[in-house]
Amino acid sequence: MKCPICEKGTLKKGMVKESMYGIYLGEFPAEVCSSCKESFTDSETTKKIEEVAKQKGVWGLSAMTKITKTGNSLAVRIPKKIVDYLKLKSGGEAYIHTENQKMVIEVK
Repeated sequence: MKCPICEKGTLKKGMVKESMYGIYLGEFPAEVCSSCKESFTDSETTKKIEEVAKQKGVWGLSAMTKITKTGNSLAVRIPKKIVDYLKLKSGGEAYIHTENQKMVIEVK
C-alpha cells in the first residue's frame, strides 16, 4: 500500500516506539512508510496506546490557557490537572526559556 502522507513509500509492518509529553509508553505494532517513516496504527493498537497513556497519567494533560497581565509582566495560568501531575506548589521555582520558538518552563 502506498503511503498517504508522502505518496512515495510503501507501508510495511513494523514496531514503533510511542511516547506522549516525553513519557515513554512502549513499542506497538504499526504500518511504517519505507520513505518518510510515518507510522499508522489500527484502532485496536490505538486503544492500547491510549490505555497505557491513561495508566501513566499523561492522557489529557494538554490544555489551552490564558495569558494575563500582572503589573508590567505577563502570567500564564497552569491548569489544575498539570499542577496535580507535576505536584506543583505555590511559591515553587521554575526556570523559563525559549527553545525553537517555544516557551519552555522547567520545574525545579
